[in-house]
Amino acid sequence: MFIAPASVWRHSARHIWVPGLVLMKRKIAAIFAADIAGYSRLVAEDEEETLRRLASYRQVTDDFIAKGGGRIFNTAGDAVLAEFPSAVEAVRCAIDIQESLRTRNMAYPPSRQMSFRIGITIGDVVERDGDLLGDGVNIAARLEGLAEVGGICVSRAVHEQVANKLSVQFADIGAQEVKNIPTPVHAYMVAMRREDGSYATPQVKKPVKAASAAAPAWMWPAAITLVLLAAIGVGGFLYYTELETSVSKPAAVASSTPAAAPLVSASPAPLVAPSPPSAKPAPTSTSAAPVSEPSQSIAPGDKLVAGIVPFVSDRTRNLLATEYLPAGDSKALALNINGFVGWSLAQPSEDAAKTAALDLCQKRADNAGSPRKCELYAVGNAVVYAHGLPPVPPLPWVKRDALVEKPYATKDVPLLREPARARLESLFVPGRKTRTIALGPGGHYFFNSGIDSLEESARRNLQACGAVAGVPCTIVAVDDVFVVPIPATLRVTGFFKPANSSVITPNERGDVARKFADAAAGWNAVAVGTQGRPGLGLKAENEQGAVNTALGECAKRDSDCHVIAIGPFTVGPN
Repeated sequence: MFIAPASVWRHSARHIWVPGLVLMKRKIAAIFAADIAGYSRLVAEDEEETLRRLASYRQVTDDFIAKGGGRIFNTAGDAVLAEFPSAVEAVRCAIDIQESLRTRNMAYPPSRQMSFRIGITIGDVVERDGDLLGDGVNIAARLEGLAEVGGICVSRAVHEQVANKLSVQFADIGAQEVKNIPTPVHAYMVAMRREDGSYATPQVKKPVKAASAAAPAWMWPAAITLVLLAAIGVGGFLYYTELETSVSKPAAVASSTPAAAPLVSASPAPLVAPSPPSAKPAPTSTSAAPVSEPSQSIAPGDKLVAGIVPFVSDRTRNLLATEYLPAGDSKALALNINGFVGWSLAQPSEDAAKTAALDLCQKRADNAGSPRKCELYAVGNAVVYAHGLPPVPPLPWVKRDALVEKPYATKDVPLLREPARARLESLFVPGRKTRTIALGPGGHYFFNSGIDSLEESARRNLQACGAVAGVPCTIVAVDDVFVVPIPATLRVTGFFKPANSSVITPNERGDVARKFADAAAGWNAVAVGTQGRPGLGLKAENEQGAVNTALGECAKRDSDCHVIAIGPFTVGPN
């Protein structure tokens, strides 16, 4: 083995050179890895057609990579490896590729669709003869293996770079153990758009178990809880209008229920305090919803349970229990997230039942102007719906607190764009009671009016908003009042999740989250300084009082303190 003397080695921050060996350049890059799911099966079924389409699809991916400033440094069959100077450009490119190929795949039956999985990380790599080597490349390839078909999986480093720069929702799938990588890789899924324009919630993969047996046993339930609470998804700006249809039964074999106006509510566990004894009562009914609802789940193959069918009205659920479930075979049920429903009974075959149910549901949705496509929910008495139940926050969904409530004004609804405000002003404000607004991250919102009860209004809006956002949403308004603290001193920039806040020092995040959750009434605020040490203002009688207390407590522990959260919202300068 040849060992060069120290005098002939030349080192720099970017290059390593050894006599007789090639020049290698070390650098940090965003690494993009992609390959086709089920490629071997596609080739085995029809080799010529698969290769022809691969060339066409590769042209699409190559064009997007070049457009995003990337460089392909390696290919092998259906696999592509590329580098980007920016994580933002790599993720934007991946989304563009998946959107473009999803559209192309619609022309083929599911068994012949050609879909990529994509993984992206930021890592230290070595360049040799134009090729890249190192852990960064290996981790990107492993992330690609974790991605869903047609999906994107990124490392925590990429998520941190992209989260506040692109209108993309992520689901935290925690630390994942992958082949040939000694330490678990913390990964995130990107929420991808469905055919109807909504955003699918990525399937959260099970995190790895504790890596060290020496760690205290009490840590693992806490860690698992944090991972589950961090699961998300997401989507861009989406909204929904009041939609109502009349009850009717088609004269032939199809039967359907009306889709009452959808509901609103949203964001991870609202931080609104419960009503003190002096608080004014809720304007309509009680805010308690069926206690069992949030803990239910559905999956394809499950027996249909009318009482947990999402998005639809309580009346529709009752009709499903009394009309649909007792009927014989050859029947089907279809719905969309705006609450429109169609079902067909006593059809000559299952295919005929499915077609009739979808047609009837879509006709009702189209007549009311719903932008969502209907999907099959059940065939016979078995669930076929693949998306599961949408995420909703813990009960109670609406809490009343006289200290934080104030009259509703559309201009004060946070996170919305002007077209959304105009829509609320023209449709929500004049709407009949009961009406609610659900708000989620990224400006997702749903609202309805003229609903029989507050429970139903909140449930349906929360389910619709959660299905689009991929995370729980929050009810911010009921009828003519805001029911959560709406900051006036600072501008709302998002929802505050203390356990995941990157600006609070890590060893104090859990304590802040616990104290916020325990603050049952009044205004709450958080301030931090240059060291990330928090100061809290809890249970204050007004916004300014909470802000002043938070800044004062922070100043005792840190310097250059500023307010980062008020109530359930993150805030910044106006």
